[in-house]
Parts: sequence; structure tokens; C-alpha cells
Amino acid sequence: MTKSFRLLTALSLMLVFIMPLHATGLDLSRDDVSEFVARMETSHGIPAAETRQLLGEAQIQPRILEAMRRPAEKVKPWHEYRQIFITEKRIQAGKDFWSEHESDLDRIAAETGVPVEIIVGILGVETFYGRITGNYRVIDSLATLAFEYPPRSRFFTSELEQFLLLAREQDLDVLEAMGSYAGAMGGPQFISSSYRAYAVDASGDGQVNLWTDWTDIIGSVANYFAEHGWRPGGLIADRIDGSPPEAALSKGLTLDKKAAEIRQLGLQPDVEDDEKVMVFSLEAATGPEYWIGYRNFYVITRYNRSSMYAMAVRDLGREVRALRETSSDES
Repeated sequence: MTKSFRLLTALSLMLVFIMPLHATGLDLSRDDVSEFVARMETSHGIPAAETRQLLGEAQIQPRILEAMRRPAEKVKPWHEYRQIFITEKRIQAGKDFWSEHESDLDRIAAETGVPVEIIVGILGVETFYGRITGNYRVIDSLATLAFEYPPRSRFFTSELEQFLLLAREQDLDVLEAMGSYAGAMGGPQFISSSYRAYAVDASGDGQVNLWTDWTDIIGSVANYFAEHGWRPGGLIADRIDGSPPEAALSKGLTLDKKAAEIRQLGLQPDVEDDEKVMVFSLEAATGPEYWIGYRNFYVITRYNRSSMYAMAVRDLGREVRALRETSSDES
């Protein structure tokens, strides 16, 4: 590499970091935008002029694209990722949240079979109990990712479609609804399709409000897990002593190993032989650690496709419950 080339590269990198990332309006003349507008009219009866007007207000946000390229569960090892969520402040906040909403939590857990600590763990990991719900307009997030992020354009185009339908159904202001850089909304950070499919009116007030109605939020999280096959009283995950043979490890986040199969490889899953499990590793500070994930662990990964995420939810919920029990014993 020549000296002049190295200098040019360094200057280019400096410009990336010092230049502001300006938002720009969505180009409505694009073919993919026109196709989307036409589909909203033909498939859902929404006038083309209405959709074009809404999309004309959308801002393409380069910072959203940067965030999509560096999610924490892809760039951090487990021991660093865990430290984001399993903190004294978040555990205490979870205990306080549990106490404040104990009646709803107990009722909904009894109705759905989803333990309170899992609901509390989800809400703590997702939004720190409502403290961090996202500061992007959902229309901007979804338009940016639908039309400017080719790796997942198809998915986010569908979510943009779902969002516009959701706004009509729930009487949401499309231009005011706020969420994450990926378009997730409210206390449970539901994406638009999940909001339409799994959100419930647990408070019985005739609305499904995932921003400020914590009864609806708690009920919707529990319903999501119930609809994805949560097994009341079932196991989540067990630590494996030592290192399992390579043949025991699962291929991704799938229940692809029968308990009988991994027993023959020296592991001891705490389920019947015909039950399917997954075997996965996490990068601890001292090296890899290995776990058996059961059906309920898999269900948590349906909320976010990450074994680290599922473990953070499990661990946070357990820590909050332990703090409650300790505090109760001391009082």
C-alpha cells in the first residue's frame, strides 16, 4: 500500500466519522415505491394518493442503516452482552415494576401459563420497563429499511405494509408513532406484524395500547409466548459441565436434537427421550460455555432470534425474582 493511498484511506475514514448523517426525503418516483403504493390500493383498498402522501412525509435516516449493521447480539460476546442487561439498576427496576403491576402480572401469568419472571425479563431487556422505547418515527424506520436496506428489504416492506394497516385499525397517527431503529414499538417492542397478530386488550378498555397501557403490554407479551407454544412449567435451559462433542451441537436456533440422541453422546437433558432440544455455546469471559435449550428457550428466541437475547431474558427474570424473595425474607 502506497503512502498516498494510506493517507487517502485515512482521510476517507475521518470524513465518515465527522460528516453529519443527514436525513433525506423518500423519492416517490422510484419504481419500488410506486409498486408498494399500488399494492396498498389493490390489496387493501387504501387510495394511492393517501399512501403517497404518508410516504412523502417519511425521512430516510442513514443512522438507522448504521444501527442495523451493528446490533449488539452480533458484535458483542456473551459476557459483554450480558453486562448490558444484568445490572443492579435493571434488576431493581424489575423488582419495582413487579411490585407495581403484581396483580396484573399474577392474573395474566395464571391465565396463560407464562411465568411472571419471563414477562418481567422481556420488558426489562426490551425497554428497561418503558424507559427506552426508541426515538425514531416508525414511518421513517420502516421506509428507510424497506427501500434502502437491500439485505432485508422484503421483510421491512412487509412491515411497512403492516404498519399502515395497523395505524388504520388502531387509529394511530402514522407521523407521530415512535419506536426503535427497526420499527419496534412500545413497551414490548412489537413490530407491526406482531402487534396485529398478538397484541391483546388485556385491560378491557376497547383499545390495544402498547405505549402506555401496561396491562395491555403485559398481556400481549404473555399472549405472544402462549401463541408460540410456551409450555407452562417447562424447562428453559441447563448448563452443561465441560465441552460436549461436536456432534451434539445444534445447527442454529433449532430444536434439532432428540434427548435420546444427546444422551448417547454423554449429555443429560432433563426431559423424555423423544423430546427435542438444542445444544448451543456462549462465549464467557473464561472461554466457551455450553447449554441445553428446551422448548421454552426456543420460544423466547421467537421474540428475538438470538441465543444471547434469550439467555439475557432468562437471567434477568431470575435475578429479579431472587431479589424479590430476598427482600421478602428480610422484611
